[in-house]
Amino acid sequence: MGGKLDWLASELPREGRDATRPRAGDLARHAVPACLPSETIEHVGQRVREAGWDRCVVVNEQRVVLGLLGPAVWDASPMATAEQAMELGPSTFRPNVPLAEMAAYMRDHEMPSALISTSDGVLLGLLCREDVERAGDDETASAHGRMGYVRGG
Repeated sequence: MGGKLDWLASELPREGRDATRPRAGDLARHAVPACLPSETIEHVGQRVREAGWDRCVVVNEQRVVLGLLGPAVWDASPMATAEQAMELGPSTFRPNVPLAEMAAYMRDHEMPSALISTSDGVLLGLLCREDVERAGDDETASAHGRMGYVRGG
């Protein structure tokens, strides 16, 4: 990937005429629940539900996305690990993707949400389609998330 795209995909400051153009990383919910592969479904599920979510991103110690736990998993064996129950290799998108492009992609693929990560696969957050649609073409879309990274112990 080229220098400019690496810079943008790493969520570093933007400048120039496109600096205010809303991008996926601007609206990503950064407090999305995450867990380690070794955590049990029982432990993770309780934490996820208490936080008001129905899914959890499985990451390694460096926060690299490994998989995704969706709503169907919470009824699985409570002692199963996240690694055993996760959907492997979920699609991720870079934070520099324009919102208009993400909106079209999410609509065309009937995606309610999309994981946002750096070019190295480090989790940044979850972009919800409802947030993208609400923002529309608003050039001044503000950050919805940026509340930190949620992971249990």
